[in-house]
Amino acid sequence: MKHWIQAARLRTLPLSVSGIVVGSMYALAHPTDFELTPTEVASWTIFGFAILTTLGLQILSNFANDYGDGMKGTDNEDRIGPKRAIQSGLISPQAMKRALVITSFLTLISAILLIYFAFKDTNIGYSLFYLVLGILAIASAIRYTVGNTAYGYRGFGDLFVFIFFGLVSTIGVNFLYTKEVEWPLILPATAIGFLSVGVLNLNNMRDEASDRKSNKNTIVVKIGGEKAKKYHYFLIVSAMVLVLVFAILNDFNLDQYLFLLAYIPLTKHLITVYKNQEPRALDPELKKLALSTFALSMLLAICMISLIQDLIVNLFLGGR
Repeated sequence: MKHWIQAARLRTLPLSVSGIVVGSMYALAHPTDFELTPTEVASWTIFGFAILTTLGLQILSNFANDYGDGMKGTDNEDRIGPKRAIQSGLISPQAMKRALVITSFLTLISAILLIYFAFKDTNIGYSLFYLVLGILAIASAIRYTVGNTAYGYRGFGDLFVFIFFGLVSTIGVNFLYTKEVEWPLILPATAIGFLSVGVLNLNNMRDEASDRKSNKNTIVVKIGGEKAKKYHYFLIVSAMVLVLVFAILNDFNLDQYLFLLAYIPLTKHLITVYKNQEPRALDPELKKLALSTFALSMLLAICMISLIQDLIVNLFLGGR
């Protein structure tokens, strides 16, 4: 069990639910935008299955990455990060392959239940769209490093992370509550997508030398370490700016800018990356950036609480 927990890479899990938290809280904070009462919007079933589905996709992606890189020999003695399960022999390729099948199945079941509770027996078109989206997400999580045409080896991993853990996670879950596309959410959704890509970019910066030897052509391998740093600055700074613009456009009160506290570790992270000359030293920054992203999403969600006082009244005081 210990080895499977390590293979699931727990430090990546908080990052994966960041978009779910923001998208859900925005739906709760703006029920009147969709002609719904706060109680109608507040579906803990949707929230719960959205979290389970996202965690399933993240764990599936981590298992697939371990399997794909392990079978291709990318995880070798040149790699700087922690040893992976297949690389170290703690989990056999056959066992990991079975885990991919089981995790895919459980994630699909969670996605189907999520779709059911969101749309019930209405909106068949929406249900089919989300079902296709869920299957595509599962397939993409596996094909990142598995197979001869793995897109992670051609520099498309960043795009997958941005789409599914940024846009789909935030805007997609909001739609499940409201059945509407709320365009202002593009700002925090893009920000979370950029920060999620930042974690992947940091990982690829750390592994640039070994990836280059293994013909894993990530964006970092394609553009080089120095340009990858500039790309990293763009991702993190743009995310910070986008969330700030989102707050301004939504007329946040002064006390709702609590999320700015998360900018402190993000700024410290940027300084560390700027000064870094040794790829090995970037490994601790992966966890820091992932947790900083999660902290930003949680603080942003908390900052919306003052917008949902009616929700609290309706749920706990019966509207009195």
